[in-house]
Amino acid sequence: MMAKIVKGQDFRGVVNYVLDKEKGTQLLESQGVRLKDRESIIQSFAFQSEMNPRIKKPVGHISLDFSAKDKQKLDNRLMVEVSREYMQRMGIENTQYIVARHYDKEHPHVHLIFNRVDNTGRTISDRNDRYRSEKICKELTTKYGLYFAKGKENVKVQRLKEPDKTKYEIYEALKNLIPQCQNWDHVIGRLKEQNITVDFKFRGKTSEIQGVSFIKNGYSFNGSKVDRQFSYSKITFQMKQNLAQQMKLDHKAHAQISDRMVAGNFLASLIYKMGKYADERKQWDKKHAIPKIKRRKGLRR
Repeated sequence: MMAKIVKGQDFRGVVNYVLDKEKGTQLLESQGVRLKDRESIIQSFAFQSEMNPRIKKPVGHISLDFSAKDKQKLDNRLMVEVSREYMQRMGIENTQYIVARHYDKEHPHVHLIFNRVDNTGRTISDRNDRYRSEKICKELTTKYGLYFAKGKENVKVQRLKEPDKTKYEIYEALKNLIPQCQNWDHVIGRLKEQNITVDFKFRGKTSEIQGVSFIKNGYSFNGSKVDRQFSYSKITFQMKQNLAQQMKLDHKAHAQISDRMVAGNFLASLIYKMGKYADERKQWDKKHAIPKIKRRKGLRR
């Protein structure tokens, strides 16, 4: 389960998108809006948002996406139950909302539209909403026994549009490259071969690096936006691990070579000593040999 959060100014555009019949839309639940027609829903949202004109973006729009592996499990009843609990945990309460399911993609997904101006005119906070949402999605995925996708395994690359297409290309490049690198110079050089530029963010006017961005096709993405594992700190940590592992392998290989050299030297020394012993033995035998008595030739009697 994953959530994509969008905030906006105009309810008309998002309501028309979510309730588009060409997407096979099914309105599953609503709260606090008139359902006479699409226009009445738009006006309901807009009228309540006027209670708090200080909010520049009163439109809350969240897409909850599930794995295609859960398609048989996720009937409408369960989709509504998960959506309600997600909103409650996110603090989206006491306000207008609609929950609509789309059938235009392989994976099950619903769209939540809610008013960030609640029924009393107060603002529904969006503070750290993406961080909180990610945590809640993982908890609900576990609670309802849903499938945990591994990374970006379900991405349909051919269907991606910009800038997501470029971001996925950067993701693939980093995924294949980082396990092989031990320093940033190596990363920068290899990415340049793939037309990806690296840009560091420094703390104030110091030389301390606190972030990294990757640029391609005119699009720039923070490392953590490409994927959480590609923030500056996590990439740096991974490269340190790579270096430590390489040093460990090099030390092991050096130790094996040293062992072979020691064994070879011992054998050579042994052979030399055996040869020297054999020579000394020959000399000793020659020196201490018992002289042979020669027979004298004479007349036989």
